[in-house]
Amino acid sequence: MSGRRGRVTCDLSISVDGYAAGLNQSEERPFGDDGGDGWGGRLHAWMFETPEENRTELGRMTAAKAYVLGRNMFGPVRGAWDREWNGWWGEDPPFHAPVFVLTHHPRGPQPMKGGTTFHFVTDGIESALARAREAAEGGDVSVQGGATTVNQYLAAGLIDELRLHIVPFTLGAGTRLFDGVPALRLEQVESRAASAVTHVTYRVRS
Repeated sequence: MSGRRGRVTCDLSISVDGYAAGLNQSEERPFGDDGGDGWGGRLHAWMFETPEENRTELGRMTAAKAYVLGRNMFGPVRGAWDREWNGWWGEDPPFHAPVFVLTHHPRGPQPMKGGTTFHFVTDGIESALARAREAAEGGDVSVQGGATTVNQYLAAGLIDELRLHIVPFTLGAGTRLFDGVPALRLEQVESRAASAVTHVTYRVRS
């Protein structure tokens, strides 16, 4: 195993008032009522409508060697795994690396095409991160959301770099970044304005 210890990063699209999803999330609208159409809604339109303009940021999002997801980010199934569900992304998810999904209900690993395997972790955020670090073998680990999961990792002091993709509209309600998170010291290391989003990268100081 490599002696290098990779960073723990996080990429999250948010509205100007800090929401990563609107109210009334559903299988048809996983990010809720955010005023947009399609799978990603208005919050993620920049990824699909102007990908070339945002190629650098999209590349960073898929450069990690392992990922952590909250169960809500993985899919709409609640409670016991009584329904077949392998994520929102079809047979070839975009991760192409091990993905550790937080859940309270045990489930065996789910291999997918393209090198992605979903592993289901029942013993908390630190265990999921430890397993992701081991799988990453010294590479970076990305906490991909949703906001509730990101808030847990921020509150525990476990994220090194926070990359926010700020979309120019307000939601007013929904699932909000930083809710329940103690005061943080953030160092801005990069920012770039695109036509439909502003990308800001912060280093999270202890």
